[in-house]
Amino acid sequence: MASTGGVIHLRLAVLWLAGADLRLTVLAVPPVLPLIHHQFALSERAVGALLGLPVLLFGLVAVPGSLLIARLGARRATIAGLFAVAASSAARGIGPSSTMLFTMTFVMAAGVAVMQPALPTLVAEWFAARAGFATAVYANGLLIGEGLPAALTIPWVLPLVDGSWRMSFVVWALPVAATALLLALCPNSERVIAAAPAARWWPDWKRSETWLLGLMQGGTGGLYFAANTLIPDYLHAAGLPQLVTAALSAINLGQLPASLVLLMAPRRLGLNKAVLAAIQIVNLLGILALLADAPWLRVAGAGIIGFGCAFSLIVTLALPPQLALAADVPRLSAGMLAVGYSFSCLIPIIGGAIWDLTHVPAAGFAAPAVASATVLVAVLAFRFPSS
Repeated sequence: MASTGGVIHLRLAVLWLAGADLRLTVLAVPPVLPLIHHQFALSERAVGALLGLPVLLFGLVAVPGSLLIARLGARRATIAGLFAVAASSAARGIGPSSTMLFTMTFVMAAGVAVMQPALPTLVAEWFAARAGFATAVYANGLLIGEGLPAALTIPWVLPLVDGSWRMSFVVWALPVAATALLLALCPNSERVIAAAPAARWWPDWKRSETWLLGLMQGGTGGLYFAANTLIPDYLHAAGLPQLVTAALSAINLGQLPASLVLLMAPRRLGLNKAVLAAIQIVNLLGILALLADAPWLRVAGAGIIGFGCAFSLIVTLALPPQLALAADVPRLSAGMLAVGYSFSCLIPIIGGAIWDLTHVPAAGFAAPAVASATVLVAVLAFRFPSS
């Protein structure tokens, strides 16, 4: 029994670390962007591409990632993805031109894109009876992985490497490589999925759950990405630049309580349609608060959006392992992610276009509001598995 308990704890630790690795190397870029910008004299369009390329590839490579999972199995596909992320992330700083930077960013994003449908499959293999809890564990790691590079790169990592942005990427690649090694040592599932035939990796586009889950995940991501994109310029336009740090901290730190809440009650809250629908209404109220006159209410609104987005994301990620047989989880997850990231990429762009067209800063938030309303409609149309 102790041995079984040890395996369970090891698997949970690996899931948490792999969740963090989904974002560690991606979000190691923003803190050192000024150094990269100066080194290569990048245009603002190139800077945007450097940050936007991974998000785009998360959607484009999700389906090929499902094929890799079908051929190798979720565990080996995750190990391959982790090693690809670690090696390419560390290699981004090699060479005197930006070519290597962008090429390795492409490879790194592809590795993350393979891992994203692989982790729900590992959840289905390892924790079929506790899929909600296991998903909340790796989603908590993902949220921590979003915050660690922003919090530690400038005050800790850069001084450690003599201010080298190139070596900072190597530092953030090390925990990813360590996770790959740990997963390689981790005992495999007793219910190993055999290599599936080719037909099993391709998403079932006729299945309504594929599209509804994609809209739920994409609308949530669209709201989150758009809010992070619009808040700084919006607050500057409102004459409140001093609130930018507080608002961005609130929207990102506000995600952590949601993961903790779902860790404590994954099934009662995660499989409750009424709760998830109510969260979307809360998100809409958060947008209204963000646009209010009172400074404290603007910051609170950002925190509400962060909480609501994290709650919705975790619940959505937990649904494929509970809806499909283990062998079908990769393709359902891949279809969801392909639809979701394709949708979420558009929301910040549309929000900015509305702002440019109307010359009204607050109008830009119409796009994330529609994204949240889309999630609400998808939730109401979705048939949740019985608890």
